[in-house]
Amino acid sequence: MNLTTPVSQLNRVGKTLQKRLQILGIETVKDLLTYYPFRYEDFSQVKLIKDTKDGEQVTISGQIELLANKRSFKKRKIITEAVVVDDSDRIKIIWFGQPFIIKVLKVGDRVNLSGKVSFDMFGKQMVSPVYEKFQISNFKFQNNQTTHTARIVPIYPLTSGITQKQIRFLMSQVIDLSHELEEWLPAEILEKGDLLPLTAAVRGIHFPVDELDLKQSEKRLKFDELFILQLRAEQLRRAASQSLAPALKFYEKEIKEFVSGLPFALTGAQKIAAWEILQDLQKGAPMNRLLEGDVGSGKTVVAAMALYNTVLNGYQGVLMAPTEILARQHFDSLNKILAKKVKIGLVTSSVKELNYELRIKNKSGVKKNHNSLFIIHNSDIVVGTHALLTDDVEFKKLGLIIVDEQHRFGVEQRALLSKKSAELSPHYLSMTATPIPRSFALALYGDLDLSIINEMPVGRKLIKTRLVEPHNREKAYEFIREQVKSGRQCFVVCPLIEERIKNKEKRVSELDENKNDYSLLFTPYSFGSEKKSVLSEYEKLSKRIFPDLKIAYLHGKMKAKEKEAVMEKFRKNEIKILVSTSVVEVGVDIPNASVMMIEGAERFGLAQLHQFRGRVGRAEHQSYCFLFTDSDATKAHERLKLFEKTNDGFKLAEYDLQTRGPGEVYGTAQSGMENLRLATLKDDRIIKLAQDLARGIDFEKYPDLLERVKVWEERVHLE
Repeated sequence: MNLTTPVSQLNRVGKTLQKRLQILGIETVKDLLTYYPFRYEDFSQVKLIKDTKDGEQVTISGQIELLANKRSFKKRKIITEAVVVDDSDRIKIIWFGQPFIIKVLKVGDRVNLSGKVSFDMFGKQMVSPVYEKFQISNFKFQNNQTTHTARIVPIYPLTSGITQKQIRFLMSQVIDLSHELEEWLPAEILEKGDLLPLTAAVRGIHFPVDELDLKQSEKRLKFDELFILQLRAEQLRRAASQSLAPALKFYEKEIKEFVSGLPFALTGAQKIAAWEILQDLQKGAPMNRLLEGDVGSGKTVVAAMALYNTVLNGYQGVLMAPTEILARQHFDSLNKILAKKVKIGLVTSSVKELNYELRIKNKSGVKKNHNSLFIIHNSDIVVGTHALLTDDVEFKKLGLIIVDEQHRFGVEQRALLSKKSAELSPHYLSMTATPIPRSFALALYGDLDLSIINEMPVGRKLIKTRLVEPHNREKAYEFIREQVKSGRQCFVVCPLIEERIKNKEKRVSELDENKNDYSLLFTPYSFGSEKKSVLSEYEKLSKRIFPDLKIAYLHGKMKAKEKEAVMEKFRKNEIKILVSTSVVEVGVDIPNASVMMIEGAERFGLAQLHQFRGRVGRAEHQSYCFLFTDSDATKAHERLKLFEKTNDGFKLAEYDLQTRGPGEVYGTAQSGMENLRLATLKDDRIIKLAQDLARGIDFEKYPDLLERVKVWEERVHLE
């Protein structure tokens, strides 16, 4: 038997179990060895029955004195009861719904039993313990003689029809083959990182001798996962450093004049971030930096300084956003502070504009729209969406690329934009308004240098957040009405676009009979509790709650021109309440909006809720965020109560990552993070160790490391 041996050849693996193992991705011995536990039960404390305490989780060793099945009086379920004795005392054992146990165990068998001890009026008992039978004459149990008890026991992810005991039994058959696993880390890295050899780590992750063995094994295997990410990041850094970029002089006098002309003072964090970026731009190698800041922290003005300095050097700057709404937002923001200094163009699939001359006349006097190439070739700064990636687009002298919300773009998309320059490689700055804990940022964007804006502008008022109880909903509506009366506006965010129709035939007949009553389209027909949707909420608010107010809706399936028209009316305060999906999550800036009302709040992550909250509180007006939920789940209420009390996006992101995982919070397909089976974002020390040891690695000395990264990239299918 070796690592390539099919698991079907292992003892007790029939066709049925083989198929179930395939569901778990286990087809060979190697697959089995690298199928890691996700938690452990500590049954290593072995005690005499007389020494056990109430509530203690232990292992006891004894002989079965009595064993029988009986049917419970009330629920008519099968209960298996046993009495086990050792030299010190006896204990009652109970299993529910496992009548087969009396076929596995017999009176007189010697067993290990691992579980929680409890006391009642009849004495000591264990309910549903893990059991393990032995036929050893001297009845001495050592850790290396047990699989399911009397040790730190691994717990594996399972699928239907497979038990923990089956996985552990199969693992015990192949664990000695761990010595065939190829050690891929150089001895130098093992020594510097104080890491176990791979063979010892794999053995220790499945059958740890003690707590220290488990910790060391976890450290090694977590390091392996994170080191691959950091090696790839180092590769990208090396490739970038070997490219030539324009060395953009720091125009100190002009930048200082620009800053002094702003209607607000920069925060200390903004100044530091801007300085780091401007220093990078002076280098002959391409800058590769991530600018991270909380909602409303002022990233755009820092980006504007970098773009302006690029233009002063005679180069073009590009700012790319994932949506037309956000691209328009950036175009308008840059115009407010740079319009008199530079030519700014906007290129999306539906809009082409120049800030200094939106239209020109031909000889006949008929107005004619500019095309994309005209805008690009006649702009100092180009703002756009994916439209900038089309084959016919090429920039004349590209010096700086800024990509906003970079996690929404694929690696290939960003690389494609970088190749649009006809001359030197442009500098690259990524921005994100989604708070990312530093440890996660280092793992996710290991090839980027990091700048963080962790201060809010002076005078910014704290947004008051409330989780509204159902009986206070009417009070919330009255509060919104008062805000609108005072000139303010309101967002209403819902998790769905429209409700699922439960009875299609009934709905069609209703529409036939009431052709003019379009509200029937939006009547919620839901399964169980009502799930809030944009269209049903719009209908309720506009017809029943605020019939006298101008209300509109917005969602991602609308055409770009429709969305832009709605947003423009909202900006002009022609619309008082906007009902929307998460399309308003990032970048929408309506300074006059003072209320964010979130329906179905439990269905959003904390990081996303924080983004919604950041759509208000962007001016001098006191702003509010109201959370509504129909969920009775305790955990959902705990999360929302935490959100109610916490305005720090980074703290919320940390909590979200710990409870929900990176895939749910940020999406991780482009990073390879979804392939982490052991490492988590709480492993900040191992992340830092992996990054430190990857930096400056000699790939010529260790070519196998490059090959390992290549194989990994092929496996995870990076974008």
